[in-house]
Amino acid sequence: MNTSNKTGVGAAIDRVEGHLKVTGKATYASEFPIENKVYAQGINSTIAKGTIVSIDTTEAENAAGVLAVITHKNAEKLNDFKKDRYQIATDTIAPVLQSNKVHYYGEYVGVVVAETFEQAQYAARLVKFEYSKASDPAIHFDKQRDNAFFPGEDSDYSRGDMEKGLAEADEVIEQTYITPIEHHHPMELHAVIAEWNNGKVTAYASQQMIEDATIAISDTFQIPQKDVRVIAAYVGGGFGSKLNVERHVTLAVMAAKMVGRPVQVTVTRTQMFTNTGLRQKNEQTMKIGAKKDGTMTALSHDTLSHTSPNLVYQEPCGMVSKMLYNSPNAKVTERLMPMNLQTPFAMRAPGEATGSFALESAMDEMAWKLKMDPLEFRIKNDTQTDLHKNQPFSSRLLVECLRIGAEKFGWKNRKDQPRTNVKGNWLVGYGVSAASRNSPYRKTHAKVLLELVEEKVEATIQMDATDIGTGTYTIVAQTAAEYLGIPVEQVKVELGDSNFPVTPGSGGSWGAASYCNGARAACENAVMKLKDNRSIPKDQKVALTELLKQNQITKFEMTGMAEPSTEFEKHSVFSFGANFAEVWVDKDTGMWRIERMVNVGAAGKILNPKTAYGQIIGGLTMGAGMAIAEKTDVEPNFGNFITRSFADYHVPVNLDMANIDVIFLPEEDKIANKMGIKGIGELGITSVAASLANAIFNATGKRMRDLPITPEKLIEAPLEPGVQEV
Repeated sequence: MNTSNKTGVGAAIDRVEGHLKVTGKATYASEFPIENKVYAQGINSTIAKGTIVSIDTTEAENAAGVLAVITHKNAEKLNDFKKDRYQIATDTIAPVLQSNKVHYYGEYVGVVVAETFEQAQYAARLVKFEYSKASDPAIHFDKQRDNAFFPGEDSDYSRGDMEKGLAEADEVIEQTYITPIEHHHPMELHAVIAEWNNGKVTAYASQQMIEDATIAISDTFQIPQKDVRVIAAYVGGGFGSKLNVERHVTLAVMAAKMVGRPVQVTVTRTQMFTNTGLRQKNEQTMKIGAKKDGTMTALSHDTLSHTSPNLVYQEPCGMVSKMLYNSPNAKVTERLMPMNLQTPFAMRAPGEATGSFALESAMDEMAWKLKMDPLEFRIKNDTQTDLHKNQPFSSRLLVECLRIGAEKFGWKNRKDQPRTNVKGNWLVGYGVSAASRNSPYRKTHAKVLLELVEEKVEATIQMDATDIGTGTYTIVAQTAAEYLGIPVEQVKVELGDSNFPVTPGSGGSWGAASYCNGARAACENAVMKLKDNRSIPKDQKVALTELLKQNQITKFEMTGMAEPSTEFEKHSVFSFGANFAEVWVDKDTGMWRIERMVNVGAAGKILNPKTAYGQIIGGLTMGAGMAIAEKTDVEPNFGNFITRSFADYHVPVNLDMANIDVIFLPEEDKIANKMGIKGIGELGITSVAASLANAIFNATGKRMRDLPITPEKLIEAPLEPGVQEV
C-alpha cells in the first residue's frame, strides 16, 4: 500500500508512548494509585512432592500489620480441575490453595496479607509448615522416560512412507538435540492489584491477553464474566509468561475478597522461576534422508519433553518440520513425561525457537555429509506448498531471504572445510539457518472516537489489546492516522481495558495484523458513514475536518471489526527469514564470541521499520541467549532450581552481541489480510541458535547438539567424521 501520510503506516517514527515511559508516567500494574491498598506475599512449598501435614500461623498472625494468613484450611473454595492431565490454554482457570497436596517445589501453599509489602514478606517467613515428603519425586528427566505419555491427537503427524523414504536415500543422518529449561524473565515483575466492589472485581494486572484473563478469573471464582474487569495499560514484557492467569492473580483476588480491601501481589524475581511458567526441556531426535544431489526423501522429528503431574502443556517443537522443506515423507511425534516441576507454558516462538534449532542443525549436518553447500541444500528443498496442510503459501520468499542474506553477509568467502579459517588463535566460522513463523490473524474489534477541536480532528482508538513493549500504541496510532488522513500527533490510543472492544490480545505474532486491521476497519467505517450521511461518493477525497463540518457535528464515534477472509483460510500464511552468523572460537580455551549477524526477513508490510527493527534485535538477542548461556538447572535432591536469580541465570548483555544487520524484504501479501501485515516479533528468535551452532561447526569441526554451548563442551567435543585436524 502507498502511504498517504508522512507519519502513517510504513513510517519509521518514534514511539508515541516513549515520552511517558522514559519519564515514568506510563502506569504499570503495580503502580495504579488505589486507595486503602494492602499487600500480600505468597508462600512457597519447600518440597517437590507430598502433602502438608500441619500449619502453624500463630506467629505470623501476631506480627505487626498482618491482616490475614490464608492457606488451604481457610481459603475460598474455587472452581478446580475435574481431572488430571488437563490441557491448559490462555483462558484456563487458575485455582490455588485448594488442597494439602504439593506437586512441585515452590508451589504456593499460602499467602500473607499485611499493611505494607515489608510486613507481608516478613510474616510470610513466620508461617511454619510440616510436610509428609514423598520418597519418589519425579525431578530427574532421564528417570521418567518409561512414564512418557501421548498428550493428544495433535501430537503425531505423518505423510507419505518414512521407511520407503529412508530406503530411497543415499545418505541418512540421525541425531539428538537438547534444549534446556529456560525462563522468560521480562523486565517487569508479574504483578496485580485486585479489588472488589459490590460483587464485582477489578484486576490491574500485567497480562498479555485481556479477554482471556477475564474468562479465567470469572471461571475460577464462578462469577459472571461481566463482573470482572481487567486493566493492563502497559505491560513491561511478557515473552509468553503473561499470556495466562497465573496463581498470584488468584491469590490477590481471593485475598481482596477475604480482607475487604484492595490487595497487591508482586511476584519476586526468585518466584518467577517457580510460579510464572517456563520453557520445557526438549530432547529432539531428527532423522533426515537425502539423495546425492541433495533431494530430501524423508524427515522425522521426535520430541520428548515434560509437564507437571496434573496439568498438560506441550511445546510443539515439530511444527516447523511439518512444513518448511519439500520432504514427501515426514513424521512428527511428541511425548510428555509427568514431572514434579511447575507447569510449562509458551515462551517466545514456542515450538519454533526450539524445534528450529534441531531442524536447522540437522539440515546443516546432512549438507556436510553430502559435501554440499548448506545454503544450496536448503534452497534445493524449497517448496511453495505447505505439505502439512496441503495448501499453497500465501507468499513465501525464503529463497530470496537466503540469497540476499548470503550476498550481504559475504557467504561466498566461507571455507567449506572446518578449522581452515584461522586468525591468530581464533578459529572463524560461518553459519546459516532458515527461519519461519506462522502469521495468525484473528478477529478484532475496535472503536474510534472523533472530535473536532479548533479546526483539527482529534481521534481516539480504543481496544482491549495490550502493548507488551512491542510498539502497539505506535503502530495502531499510525494506522488510524493513515486511514483517517490526519497526523499521528492527533491520534490517541487507549489499550488494555476489558471495557474496550475485544481483541485476541498479545501473543502468537498475531497482534500487529489483528490490531491494525481492527483499527483500520473502525476508521474506514467512520469515514464511510460520514460520507453516506451527506451522499458523498465513496471514492471522493474529503478531509475529515470537512466531513464533520458537513455533518454539522463536532463529535462522532464508530466501531469496526476485522477478521480473516475465505482466501486466508485457503492458504498457509507464514513469515520467512534467514540468519547468518560469524563466530570466533579460541582454539585453546573454547571461549567463543559472535562477530557478525545478518538477519533477513519477509514479513509482509512493515508498519514501522524502527519498532520492527527493535523486535528483530530482541529476537536475535534471545536466540543468542539460547546458544550462549540460558539454562535453568534443577537441583537433583530437592527439585528446586539451582539457577534462581540473574546472578546465576545468565542472559546476553551488550558485550555478548555482535554487529547486526537487519534487512526487511518488500512483500505484498493481501491474502494474509487487507493491509498485508504479518507477524515479526517471534520470527526474530527462530533458528538463531542453529545459525550459531552451525557457525561453530564451520569454525571448529565440532557439532554442538546440546544447548547452551559452553567452552567446556567445546573443548571436550570430538571432531566430526571427515574433519581434519589443522
